Amino acid sequence: MPDELDARLNRIGQHAFRAKFRLRGRDRAVVDLRGITTVRQHAEELIGRRLAPADPRNDGRQTPYRGHPVFVAQHATATCCRTCLARWHDIPAGRALDEAERGYVVEVICRWITRQYAPHSPPP
Repeated sequence: MPDELDARLNRIGQHAFRAKFRLRGRDRAVVDLRGITTVRQHAEELIGRRLAPADPRNDGRQTPYRGHPVFVAQHATATCCRTCLARWHDIPAGRALDEAERGYVVEVICRWITRQYAPHSPPP
């Protein structure tokens, strides 16, 4: 039985735009090389800098489409900007993310990355 987060990821993954994202090539190689623990640390740092402030710089355009598995996962999970966080995750814009919300966003991202490995094996 999927938990609430898995159910939410399943709903988001049915959206045509979000469903296009997959962990491939260099982005997958980063997880293979560094491991999910290091990628989680990167996610914490990136979310802290790019998404957590009340008014993030270039909000709506601050997340690249590739270059790191966290960026791909952000688009796939609708954690790429404050508008998407509000729409898909009920986390309102206009105020800084608290620790619990930051932890939730990182967990969403890492859960998606882990699920990308599911057909084969868990990430290192």
